[in-house]
Amino acid sequence: MNQSSFYIIDFDATYDEFNFTYNDTEFIIDPETQPCNPFSIPDAAAIFISVFYIIVFLLAIPGNLVVGLVIGLSKQALPPSDLYLLHLAVADLLLAITLPFWATSVSKGWVFGDGLCKIITIIQELSFYSSILFLTCISMDRYMVIVRAMEARRSNRQLVSWGICAVVWSVGSLLSLPGLLYSSFSSSGHMVCAEYYDPRSADEWRLATRVLRHSLGFVIPLTIMLPCYGITIQRLFRIRGGFQRQRAMRVIVFVMVAFLLCWTPYHITVMTDTFFRAKIVQYRCPARIGVDQAMLATHSLGLLHSCVNPVLYAFVGEKFRRRLQQLMRKMGVLERTSVSRTSRSSLSSEITSTFM
Repeated sequence: MNQSSFYIIDFDATYDEFNFTYNDTEFIIDPETQPCNPFSIPDAAAIFISVFYIIVFLLAIPGNLVVGLVIGLSKQALPPSDLYLLHLAVADLLLAITLPFWATSVSKGWVFGDGLCKIITIIQELSFYSSILFLTCISMDRYMVIVRAMEARRSNRQLVSWGICAVVWSVGSLLSLPGLLYSSFSSSGHMVCAEYYDPRSADEWRLATRVLRHSLGFVIPLTIMLPCYGITIQRLFRIRGGFQRQRAMRVIVFVMVAFLLCWTPYHITVMTDTFFRAKIVQYRCPARIGVDQAMLATHSLGLLHSCVNPVLYAFVGEKFRRRLQQLMRKMGVLERTSVSRTSRSSLSSEITSTFM
């Protein structure tokens, strides 16, 4: 006799003895109490995402290189806004460099090992933080030039702007260090490069890094940019020559809007995921899977930002197009033609030097 037979109890007799009745029904597992199935990317979607990343890479690299050359080869001293835009192009280049690795990992899994997993993640995080910090610096610089013009003239803005660029890259490097927590591991038979925490402290680490990313990488810069641009644009509508000054703001405003359109959906999705993981918001499996899908889609949208700015310069920035044509003539790409110079209204050189 099997040993487990000694532990069989006649529940029928027990219930009869105490006059209990029960229905002999089938036990059904409540699906709401079961763990959610891990989200997996369909093969067709994986191929589409991989091709999308490669296309963005092919657009971002030459586009941002052209922007960097046009700004960097200027013979004149760069005003702060142009300097910040130059560093913004460098940050976009860094982001673009990571795209072939992610394109490969979507379709074939992460095949580059732990070391490159950490390096590529850190580069992506550095690019992300630096981009929004440089955009914040641009908004503050425009506010100082247009709203507080007297104070801006008294300060050595060009020298200060170089120091600010160094600080931004330093802060971005520090904020990207949580990328060291990333590692390559197998999940559902598929190698991935993702956050890998000690299970005993995973919730605490994940919450800390998410709060850092949301606050310093989005909420705080946004609370600085929106008032700066709001007050600046309000001032432009009040003063004479406001139309010319509005043109000087176009590229910068478009660059900021493009950043928000690309990255705001991702931040909202990641915040929702954080609320789920921290059990701040209760969820069911369909919602959990929906957030996972949204994180993948919005992250892809965010990566698109690396090739957006050069397009904005080409379509919006008249000054950029003039500089690009001059550079192409020097390189012999375009024939030298006589260009008539029209007189413009007298504006301060600080405002007309904006990359418009």
